[in-house]
Amino acid sequence: MPLLSQDFTEATVSTLRHALHAQVTAEGLTGDAGYDFVLAVHELVTNAVRHGGGHGRLELRRQNDVLTCEVIDRGSALGSLPVRLPAADRAGGRGLWLAHQLTEGLIVTRRLNGVTAIVTACL
Repeated sequence: MPLLSQDFTEATVSTLRHALHAQVTAEGLTGDAGYDFVLAVHELVTNAVRHGGGHGRLELRRQNDVLTCEVIDRGSALGSLPVRLPAADRAGGRGLWLAHQLTEGLIVTRRLNGVTAIVTACL
């Protein structure tokens, strides 16, 4: 059962970030590690809003000492999904790279009806 399961749109991104932070903290992921995890998920959520149809769903789970957060969108999933740092003179394009750098792991799966991005953190 998810610790947090919520649909989101651009209008609810900030509220979702606060709810995620509260739940991550309650699970014991605090300090820099907690902040990094929440920031990584926030990047995935904003990517879903910008590139994935304007809305999505977040699901936070805990299994033993691992937090897993899944961000699902229903966008067209066209184009590449780069998990690399773009050129310094390019604006944007760092969300997946940041999520990868700030967590224990990032899995991005392209589906026929969108993209699922999953990040993990060890408690």
